[in-house]
Amino acid sequence: MQVDPRAPELVTEDFVAMLNASRMCVLVHDAATKNILWANPAACEMLEWSVAELRPLKAHHMSSTARQYDRVIGRAWLQEAVEKGTNSIEWHYRSRTGRVIPTEAIAIRVELAQGTAVMVQFRDIEREQEVEQELRRTASYMDALAHRTSTIALMLDRAGVLRFATDTALEVIGADSGQPLGPLERYGTLRLAGRPVSWPEVLDRADPVTTVQLAVTAAEEPVWLEGSLERLQETGGDALLMILHDVSGRVRADLRRERELQQENYLARYHAMGDMAMAIAHELGQPLAAAGNFLGGAARHAASLAAAGEAAAKHVTFGIDSAVRQIDRASAIVAALRAFVGHLEHVRQVADLGDIVAECLYFVRLRADAAGVAVVVREHPGPVPVRCDRVLTGQVVLNFCFNAIDEVAACDPERREIVLTTHAEGGEGVLTVEDRGRGLPRDPFAESFTSKEHGSGIGLALSHRIITRQHGRIWAEPRDGGGSRFGFALPLAELHGE
Repeated sequence: MQVDPRAPELVTEDFVAMLNASRMCVLVHDAATKNILWANPAACEMLEWSVAELRPLKAHHMSSTARQYDRVIGRAWLQEAVEKGTNSIEWHYRSRTGRVIPTEAIAIRVELAQGTAVMVQFRDIEREQEVEQELRRTASYMDALAHRTSTIALMLDRAGVLRFATDTALEVIGADSGQPLGPLERYGTLRLAGRPVSWPEVLDRADPVTTVQLAVTAAEEPVWLEGSLERLQETGGDALLMILHDVSGRVRADLRRERELQQENYLARYHAMGDMAMAIAHELGQPLAAAGNFLGGAARHAASLAAAGEAAAKHVTFGIDSAVRQIDRASAIVAALRAFVGHLEHVRQVADLGDIVAECLYFVRLRADAAGVAVVVREHPGPVPVRCDRVLTGQVVLNFCFNAIDEVAACDPERREIVLTTHAEGGEGVLTVEDRGRGLPRDPFAESFTSKEHGSGIGLALSHRIITRQHGRIWAEPRDGGGSRFGFALPLAELHGE
């Protein structure tokens, strides 16, 4: 007898054989009485009853004793399948030995030759529930780890796009957890062995793991991170785990030590220059005096020529007077340098900052005029008496001005201007020199005394030494609107009873 024209090869006995071979458990209930009519071997094996033993059993004999598996509930569930055609439920059966078995059960109304029946298919889901509970616990652990750990952990794909980050990592890199994180390079610069690199280069080195550094620039002060990037093999190499720790303190300490080493090098050069200055001051005294005498004689001769009516004598006299003025200035500097190796901490001299600026202006304007630079002076309305060495403090003013002139000389004509300002503030006499040049790439007094390609930095090093040894302050800062401002402050003499 053929039972399905679509499959003429199968007969009734074949379907019974398939049900007996199936690992899905099957119970057939009478639709009216809900009595068990038949069970396949898989159901008998799970429940540990034979078909003959199962047929007289009721729901309470083969179900969990928990209230939600009461016989009344079981019959109602089967009845709903009779009425609606199908119904599903999670039902806990109880085996012959008392083992409670959670199952996923589906009841389906079927029309048999003897009348309507309900076929219940069910399978053991105990292991699935255990796996699900384990997954929920793992997810809970991962959630707690992500939100409460101090570890900086990032998950990335092969393109370098962030897929996950712990809360600590989000805070450090300055990312918003509510938005797509995007590429890692959006938040900082990747580095290998201290040099900047791109993500593809880092990815190539992760075989399967490599060390990596990340300089995060989101905050006001850079954050330096260091750790490892590991390619996760079980994901086919498409996911990468980056574990980092904050080494900003160590990096800043290294930078501080580097700056200190630079300062030591400059101090060593300064001491060498001091020795040279003493030797030069000693050796130049006699030649300068002799040059002054020779120029004095030449001046007298020029005066005689002028008296005799020689027209060129006036120009000669002007040149000789200018040379004498420069020699006098050089002699004063040499004398001051010789005194500089003494005890400037106990300077007794008092000078007006305005007078010091006035003495320097002749030399400043000589250099400024040659470079096409305008010099603007904004003096304090009254005297600004400070305790200092007049000549050496003037050298600091000259150094500031000459540096500013050199800076703006290569700029557009409208920016070729420097401004000297003196004023009294907070018990100090203050002098500043402003320019409209390129600005300061770094603090020269904190790192390197010069950024010039061929500069030695000795001018600013000496300026720093001169001012600080006179109990003053010296600084450099960006100027509003572009350029830079160099300045120093010395104690006002009035504060010491002058």
